[in-house]
Amino acid sequence: MTTSHGHRKTVKHFHEPGDAHELTFSCYRRMPLLTNDIWREMLSESITRATARHHFRIVSFVYMPEHVHLLVLPTTGEPRIDLLLKAIKRPYSYRIKQQLKAADSPLLKKLTIRQRPGVSTFRYWQEGPGYDRNINKVDTILKVIDYIHENPVRRGLCRRSSDWRWSSARYYQDSTLPVDPALPRMDGLPGEWLDMDIR
Repeated sequence: MTTSHGHRKTVKHFHEPGDAHELTFSCYRRMPLLTNDIWREMLSESITRATARHHFRIVSFVYMPEHVHLLVLPTTGEPRIDLLLKAIKRPYSYRIKQQLKAADSPLLKKLTIRQRPGVSTFRYWQEGPGYDRNINKVDTILKVIDYIHENPVRRGLCRRSSDWRWSSARYYQDSTLPVDPALPRMDGLPGEWLDMDIR
């Protein structure tokens, strides 16, 4: 949908008890900014802190070169998706900006947007809240998990979803594997769903 304020796309976040949220947010102008391990690890740290602070379970995720898919399940009755996204994106973007400044990187100029005379903004993420889909059926959640994990395969980045380090696919393949410290803290599905068949 659009608003009268510059015709910016907006997403209304709403929640019903038991809903999971499939979130997608993109890098500025879909630039492939998520292609180095250091930045991806930093994003994992940001996601782990934000979900813990705002009381969300991380059910599934994948980092693509220019966007992120994140499936979360609130653990409180009044979750704030907008605050969660802000808590993920803003601190992370600030850290990237500081790194680019320290390195005197030409990318800093590419990501600095002149909004009006005298006012410039650093923009790592595409403006707006991204995509938010509510899911309240277990079978749909399982399909979304598969969809998220298959993203790198569909793009030709790997042959099998479990070959892509930057997703929760390996967690679902074998949750007893050692935890990868570069990835967000996984919570997975609630206990009552663990007997479901998940690829």
